[in-house]
Formats: sequence, structure tokens, C-alpha cells
Amino acid sequence: MRALPLVLVSAAVLGAAMVPAALAEQPTQSTTGRAVTDCAPLRPGTPGEAGLDPAPIDEALDAVRSWTSGSGSERPLYPGAVVVLVHDGIVTTSEATGHALRYADGDGTELPAAEQIPTSEDTIFDLASLSKLFTSIVTMQQVEQGRIRLDRPVAEYLPEFAAAGKESVTVRQLLTHTSGLPPFLLLWRDWPDVPSRLHASLTAELQAAPGTAYIYSDLNMIALAVLVERVTGRTLPDLVRTGITEPLGMTDTGYRPASEDLPRIAATEFQADPPRGMVHGEVHDENAWSLNGTAGHAGVFGTAGDLAILGQTMLNEGCYDGRRILRAGTVRQMLTDHNPDFPDHPRGLGFELNQSFYMGGLAGPAAAGHTGYTGTSMVIDRAGGSIAVLLTNRVHPSRDWGSINPARVAVADGLAAARTPARLR
Repeated sequence: MRALPLVLVSAAVLGAAMVPAALAEQPTQSTTGRAVTDCAPLRPGTPGEAGLDPAPIDEALDAVRSWTSGSGSERPLYPGAVVVLVHDGIVTTSEATGHALRYADGDGTELPAAEQIPTSEDTIFDLASLSKLFTSIVTMQQVEQGRIRLDRPVAEYLPEFAAAGKESVTVRQLLTHTSGLPPFLLLWRDWPDVPSRLHASLTAELQAAPGTAYIYSDLNMIALAVLVERVTGRTLPDLVRTGITEPLGMTDTGYRPASEDLPRIAATEFQADPPRGMVHGEVHDENAWSLNGTAGHAGVFGTAGDLAILGQTMLNEGCYDGRRILRAGTVRQMLTDHNPDFPDHPRGLGFELNQSFYMGGLAGPAAAGHTGYTGTSMVIDRAGGSIAVLLTNRVHPSRDWGSINPARVAVADGLAAARTPARLR
């Protein structure tokens, strides 16, 4: 159902030195060399107004457009895409191309032209694993409020989590994917209802001893979602809404989009097992779907414009347009590498760091972001003050049609090159 998990076993033994524990509210010094803005909102503009060379951006957009149509026997990389680029607080680019809905089945049979839906700048996409950023932020909000401590065992908050030798797994290890949990379980197939699926997630056996391996795991984020719900007595959607999307004005972002928004939503995959047909307006991830569309690892829908707001909030160190959702020290901690034992997998708290395979020319020690399985990505370059958002529905109509990493890199490279004068390129 998914790509084989990437597992990196550390040379360090259990208990080896880790990043020193620190409370999120403790001040830290910025290492990006850039001044943090004063909570400013995004403003529209042009590449020229942001001091950018438009030519590399235009080249990247041409490539993004070209990948919506295959040539000869080649399939498109994706049917539709939206690109939003930000530099120094200016939205320099917001462009949509292709189709939000194009196919009738998993074989790529095209719908009649009148039934297809073109992509627009406000198309709502299934963000897939970008949802993990929302879970991580609400977790850190609870750290700030003293309800959660990063280096305490998860079992202190969720006693059932101690099963199968997980007594020592910490909250920090969930956030950095060093808990030792396996990548996923087939919850939708092997357990009959939501309570049993959540119980299976929390009582899962470890694949590696805590702290000795990097294993990217959906189960980490499912556990975090249950944890924040347990300590607050509120649902994850409510925490995301009141803690992130409402204060930031991200009006098109959330779980379980309304049926009236269906014409604005990008379709994803035609699924035969489970027999869901063409998934449109519901979360693509089978496990999140089996958890009623709300889970810590997937389930958030949103627009590229809304994600740019979230990215700018992180550049502003937790503040946007006069509203603060995180302390500056918390943001710095979230964007600091906590995985020194796994140099190929630097991770902040929830955020991926310095991943050239999709960050391209924006990659570097100050680059953070995440990707999503449905074909989504966001890169935040703190050193350059830039944000690159690419949302596609690359799994429409099938997840087997290929990777969109070339498009991710092209977009990031275009923005990075635009910051460099032509005479120096």
C-alpha cells in the first residue's frame, strides 16, 4: 500500500548523548543571520518588487505546467498543481495549472471535458503528511502551557502506551521519529472500528529500541494526537482550529471539508481496496479515513495560500498579523536539529530539515518543511526569508503514476536562483 519504510539504525547505543533537553519557552539565539519581522502579514507583489529575478521563476512555472500532460506513452506527473512563492513577506507568485478533477477511474480514463474541474489558486488539496506539522504545533502549544513535557515518557500521559516495552519512549522521540515504532499498521483492514484501531496504534510493538533508529512513522503522530486530546479534553480538529487556523486566518484549512466545497477540492485516488471508488472530498490516507477522517498523521485539507501563511508565521517566529500562536523560542526549538545521531535525517520537532531531495536549491541548515504523499510540499528557508509551496494531486487517479520530486526541486530551484543576480549564476 505504501513505499517501503526508510530505516536508519544509529551507531549510538541506547542512552547515547542526545540534544540537551530544553523547555520550549527558554530563549535561544537565532542562527539564520536574518532579522525576524514584527509579526507582519503577507502582502501581494511581484518578483521584481521582492528583489527577485523573474526569469528562473518563469522557467520553473513552465516546467510545472508541462508536467500536467504526458508526452507519447508517458503519463502526467500530476493532473493539477498550485504554486505559491514568498520572499521577504511578499507573495511573488500564485499560479494554478491543470485539473483538480480529471479522471473517472484508476486506469486514467478521462472524464468528459464538461465534468472535469480545472485547478484554481484557491483549490483545496488533501495535504496528507503536511498534517503532521499541525499535530506538532498543537503539541508544542501544550508544552508551552505546561501540560506536556518533551522528555517525559508518553506513558505518563497515555498509560496504555507502555505496552510492548514502550515505557521509556518520550514525547520528543515521537516528534523526531526516533521512538522505534514501525512506519504504519493496516488499521483500516485489520481492526473493525475506531476504538480498536486507536488501541492497536497505542499498543503497537517497537521495531527498534527507542533512540537507536530513525523510522518515519505515522504511529508517532497518531499517538501525539491522542495525547493532546487526552491532556486537553478537546478534539484534534478543535485544537487545530482554535490554536492555528482561526488566529492565522487560514479559512480554507481543516479536517473533513464541507460537502459544498467539493467543486473546489482536488480529487485523489481511485481506490479498489478498500472499495472507495474515486476519492474526492475525503481524506486519501486509508488509516486516517478509517479514523473518521481525523488523525495526527493525515486528514488536513488546505490551500497553497493558507500554507504560505503558516510558513510566514514560522519565519515570523510564531506570529502573524498581530496574532501569536507560538513563542519565538518554541519556533526556534521546532526548527533545530534534534537528530544528531542520524545525520541523513535531520529533524526538528515535527519539521524535516535540510532535505535536498525536495528542497532543491533552498536546502541548507536553515531550511525546514515537509512533504505529503498526495503530492504536496512546503519549504521554509529562514536564511533567505523565502517560502515555496507546491500542492498537487499526483495520486489522481493512481499512486503508481510516479514521484513529483522533480517538480518540487524545480520550484525550489527556481526561487533560489531568482534570489541570485543573473551575472552570478
